[in-house]
Amino acid sequence: MKAYRLLFLTLALLPLAAYAQQGNNFQYYRPPGQAGLNVFEAPKEAGSRFDGLHVDVGGDFAIQFQGLTQSNDSTSLVELSNNFALPTANLNIDVQFAPGMRMHLRTYLSSRHHPEAWVKGGYFQVDNLDFVQEGFLSNVMESARFRFGMDEINYGDTHFRRSDNARAMYNPFVGNYIMDSFSTEPFAEVSVLNSGFIGVLGISNGRLNQSPLEGDDGIAVFGKLGYDRQINDMVRTRLTGSVYHSTDAGTRDYLYGGDRAGSRYYNLLEVIDEERPSDFLPRFNPSFPYQTAFQVNPFVQYQVAESVGVELFGVVERSIGGPDGAGAYTQLGGELLLRFGPDRDFYLGGRYNTVNGAAVEDGPEQEISRLNVGGGWFLTNNVMAKAEYVTSSYDGAGFATSVKYAGAEFSGFVLEAVISF
Repeated sequence: MKAYRLLFLTLALLPLAAYAQQGNNFQYYRPPGQAGLNVFEAPKEAGSRFDGLHVDVGGDFAIQFQGLTQSNDSTSLVELSNNFALPTANLNIDVQFAPGMRMHLRTYLSSRHHPEAWVKGGYFQVDNLDFVQEGFLSNVMESARFRFGMDEINYGDTHFRRSDNARAMYNPFVGNYIMDSFSTEPFAEVSVLNSGFIGVLGISNGRLNQSPLEGDDGIAVFGKLGYDRQINDMVRTRLTGSVYHSTDAGTRDYLYGGDRAGSRYYNLLEVIDEERPSDFLPRFNPSFPYQTAFQVNPFVQYQVAESVGVELFGVVERSIGGPDGAGAYTQLGGELLLRFGPDRDFYLGGRYNTVNGAAVEDGPEQEISRLNVGGGWFLTNNVMAKAEYVTSSYDGAGFATSVKYAGAEFSGFVLEAVISF
């Protein structure tokens, strides 16, 4: 019945969606498709004139052909075949209610972890207060933005480039980072965006699954400071630093485990006859009950020629666990891309990503490394294809006694086709 209701809602909104698409009336908005590449926070410029309520029904679709092999010291991992994985799909609803006031809602129609329809979440964004009175606090709202919702929080910059289930258009590779800082939580957030300056302050309860029970009343606070500037016609630079801190008052911290869609790679690190194999491997979750995390992200774009550009994106991240005696993990990552063609419709590049640390203070080290090399082609603004070679390994004394992780490694090719509109 839920699927039929969702289909009915989609069909009912299609006429409004068509009208909205014709008018292109969304303000302070990151567009889907190639046009949204390297857009981080939604622009603080309105982008269009408001002329009434507009609703857009969009979607994302992705399918992979996976050709990976895996092994470990105990030869306990399942054998993989070269085949298609389950296609994934999102339903996206965006509504422009008033000047500077809009809503976004995403539903996972099919995902690795939930093959049935499942609401990811959504948010309400306010970029001016004209609904109170025209020009109300206009000087403040020229730079300020408020967001509220049950959705991904603005910690770090990797969540702007990752694959969110079927929304894989912004990710130059198939997989996300090993320590995937992405969570959908209830939050309130205020941002200041002015002449390249970026400031964010927000609060959440650190949880994916909500409960009003007594004793489950922890909170998490997060923030970001940065600078994003087009230096000249050839160079754009961005540097941000983010912090996240959750408390011990019942907080079930989901910072690295809040994505209900599941991994982009299928059946990796699955042990033969495992009763409940994980849908989230090979990502790594430190699984601290509460923690303090920091993420620094440099980003540089350089236009070599009219049809050639180079792009660099980096990650330096540290997660320090609680309670006393808990360990810490460090994540490093870097991407180097070459975009080329008349409209930069093609790209080639690589990503190197490592995580190392220990679950307890002075405990045995765990080390994970991953290399992705690949490229892609934007057939249109809304349709792309990409291919990558990935290789990854698990080392260190912290994995030495694990039936699953000791000596584990995987490698191979993955193809992915993506549609976003």
